[in-house]
Amino acid sequence: MKILFAIQGTGNGHLSRAMTLLPELKKYGTVDLLISGTKANLNVNEFVSYHYKGLSFSYGKFGGIDFKKTFSEAKISRLIKEYETLPVENYDLVINDFEPLTAWACKIKQIPCIGLSHQSALFEPGVPLPQDSDVIGSFILKHFAPVPDAVSFHFQTYSPNIFTPVIREDLRNCQRSDNGHITVYLPAYDEHFLSEIFSSLKGVHIEIFSKSMAHHLVNSKIKVLPIEKDRFASSMASAHAVICGAGFETPSEALFLNKKLLVVPMKNQYEQQCNAAALADAGVLVLQSIQNDSATKIQDWLENSSAIHFDYPDQNELIFKELFKKFETQQANQLPKKERLKPQPLFQKFF
Repeated sequence: MKILFAIQGTGNGHLSRAMTLLPELKKYGTVDLLISGTKANLNVNEFVSYHYKGLSFSYGKFGGIDFKKTFSEAKISRLIKEYETLPVENYDLVINDFEPLTAWACKIKQIPCIGLSHQSALFEPGVPLPQDSDVIGSFILKHFAPVPDAVSFHFQTYSPNIFTPVIREDLRNCQRSDNGHITVYLPAYDEHFLSEIFSSLKGVHIEIFSKSMAHHLVNSKIKVLPIEKDRFASSMASAHAVICGAGFETPSEALFLNKKLLVVPMKNQYEQQCNAAALADAGVLVLQSIQNDSATKIQDWLENSSAIHFDYPDQNELIFKELFKKFETQQANQLPKKERLKPQPLFQKFF
């Protein structure tokens, strides 16, 4: 069987999970990887067969998405050209981790496609959602990378179709300790601003990880470090606490490592608002933003909170058993190739 594993490259989490799942997936056939997006920092080029610029969200410096930069980088002519060169017809199955180009190509060309993502879990029954509804954010999340069926991940098994997070092997087997520092990863905030806020914290050292800065010592208690996989994992494993965005992978890893956890969801990012709601429901402290007076709340959290631990099991084998069960069902309902719609240009399809 020929399998195309299409991965969203906006952040490191999707790629990290894919690399952990890949050995199990290869038991089912020949696997090619496709990445779209340019914001990830993991070096996985040796494993990747196709790399497209795709559609990625750009982070700002004040806690949210930089929409102006995002839209300026999303050139429609390039996206259409990338769509038309996608090789989805050459595969028996496309597995999609929130990757829009292949999701839409499979939808239009009627190619078998199964989702394997955290985002699909947010539409499962029983999943905690923010108190304030976001119709536009929910619509974008639902239609950004549409798939007919999916295997989903979340912090807890809120429904039977949800698996717990995939923890990479280096963290699953690492030596955990408490060296007294806080590991910070907030890519939507300026590192200098974060350094000013965290400088007033008492009794702790801070390791701030950055996508844009090389190693830099701010003062005797604050380091700014490049976001490298091994260094970041080592920092978390030996941390007293973790402060990060309300994405999925980093909070999951902090919960697994039994670290105190504080999350700051990105502004105007519906997925992170949903994640923040789920984490708050589990007892994790959520700050909606980092401001000049946030140090007082963080200090209180450090002194008066406890770590929340989730011992996530290795479910990689079960994940793909469920995924290929869905694939068999999809195949049974699939039209024969000669009866499917003739592939057509994306521009012609929508305009």
